Amino acid sequence: MTEYFEVHERDGAARVGELRLSSPRTTPALVDDVLEDAGSLWSADRDLPDGDESRLTVLPHRAFPGGTPEEVQASFAVDAPDVDYPSVAVVSSEDVESQGTDAYALSDVQSVMGHGAALVEAVVDVREAIPADTALLFSGVATPRNVALLAYAGVDLFDATAAVVKGTEGRYLTTDEAYFLEDLEELPCSCPACQGPREEFTREDCADHNRHALESELAIVRRRIRDGRLRDYLEGQARHDQWLTAAMRELDDQWGYLEERTPILRDARIDAATGDTLRRVEIQRFADRVTTRYRNRFDNPLVLVPCSAAKPYSESQSHRQFHDAIQWRGHLVSMTSPIGVVPQELETTYPAQHYDTVVTGRWTEDEKEFVSEVLQRYLERNEYPKIVAHVPDEGYRDIVERVEERLDLDITYTVADHPTDDESLANLSEALSGELKYSKREREHNTVRALADYLLGDGAGDDLFADIQTTSRYPKIQVRDDEDTQLATMVPQYGTLSFTLAGARHWLESAAPTKRVEIDGFVPHGSVLAPGVVDADEDIRVGDEVIVEGPQAFAVGRAEMFGREMAESTRGIACEIRHVEEK
Repeated sequence: MTEYFEVHERDGAARVGELRLSSPRTTPALVDDVLEDAGSLWSADRDLPDGDESRLTVLPHRAFPGGTPEEVQASFAVDAPDVDYPSVAVVSSEDVESQGTDAYALSDVQSVMGHGAALVEAVVDVREAIPADTALLFSGVATPRNVALLAYAGVDLFDATAAVVKGTEGRYLTTDEAYFLEDLEELPCSCPACQGPREEFTREDCADHNRHALESELAIVRRRIRDGRLRDYLEGQARHDQWLTAAMRELDDQWGYLEERTPILRDARIDAATGDTLRRVEIQRFADRVTTRYRNRFDNPLVLVPCSAAKPYSESQSHRQFHDAIQWRGHLVSMTSPIGVVPQELETTYPAQHYDTVVTGRWTEDEKEFVSEVLQRYLERNEYPKIVAHVPDEGYRDIVERVEERLDLDITYTVADHPTDDESLANLSEALSGELKYSKREREHNTVRALADYLLGDGAGDDLFADIQTTSRYPKIQVRDDEDTQLATMVPQYGTLSFTLAGARHWLESAAPTKRVEIDGFVPHGSVLAPGVVDADEDIRVGDEVIVEGPQAFAVGRAEMFGREMAESTRGIACEIRHVEEK
């Protein structure tokens, strides 16, 4: 049972937590000053240390280097004793089991550093084997250049050993390089160790600087995790070392590991500044849900348009001009990198209105291929009586033409020079001549159904909202049943649905996939803590709408942990409660 470590905030696999010593420490952090190593059992038998809450005690252990045969590890394995103080078990990534400690130290960490695939495999194997609310310690490897990647992968605790040793060897570390001290004419840092004259700067000062640089980088990492923007930072930071970039890309291939831990919504903006943004979980998940869950419910022609800088798109000047020409006679779908395609009903859904991209007018081949693949999958799933492409030549038309050829379609192109010039808008209007307008009611009903599909699963919109009425104004639509009972409200900040208690009961009674949290015999107010969770559906993600039910209460709220984490954790907030009813 984890007693001395608690996760407070999450950004994918990275977490801001608290090591609950007598003097608490916010993680990711350096902990070498509070680590006490009880010693290796290879050299001698060890007495179990007394330990106390001021220190993090590494229990007696046998460490195995990388490549040690499994049968050897099994023969000499050590089971961690049950202690009542903050403790660390030493484990190998090749043979790891939960030991009931607060943290786990990786014994073969040195053998996986410098190799992207090996590092990722080791971290994922360990993190999947140990409880979600325990800390992972990497000793002897952290530097200012690699610690952001390590935290992004899911490592919580570090020591400054590598940085200090490199300093005593005359290596001056920064976030982008390791300089030989004799090659520096001046010191590119303003930390306390670097305040004196360059000629008086010693190797001891260099070791102090390296520790300061590592601590400073960890502070940036913690801030980025809190902001939900560590990945944006990492896409630039990892470029300073090829193996770090390789590790980031290897992590992107660990879809199950990262997707489970990545929130489905948040306030943070995504900065799409590199080609690696296309591989992000948030981007891939949006594209997957749009092409496997979303279903067009309009009978009108499809109108493909370019995205806009303003979000949501409908509030931009260009899209207002498109709407004036279309006059609700066509179904608007925006094309964009790095998102793919965005049906008008999902324009507020994360991350469709939460990204910013580099605008040069030139598309990379990776961008073209990604968006064309998403568009192709979208059109294979959704049939339209006619397709109108109101897109400029710069990249957009190339993408549409690729899909037109692949699917043997006949697409009408309406842009003469620029999408918003008079001739192009007139062409767009003419292309929709004779088409019937769809009503505001149809648009609003299809929007809430599309959101339900996107959030809960294919067909959920029809299962939940087959017979409804809508009130209030877009994008704050309220969903009511035929007896005028409110079921849900659209949340424009995230493009999600917020259920009432009546809506939650309606959800349970429908055929739509549910996300349920089973709790113990109490009535929650404000939040449900992890110790009160009996079980939770494994497909719950942070930010999901969840139904919370126990012997004494029925409630609805939003998940603050992913499902497996709720069931495994012994500390922390599992979900926030919006409405509750005592049984």
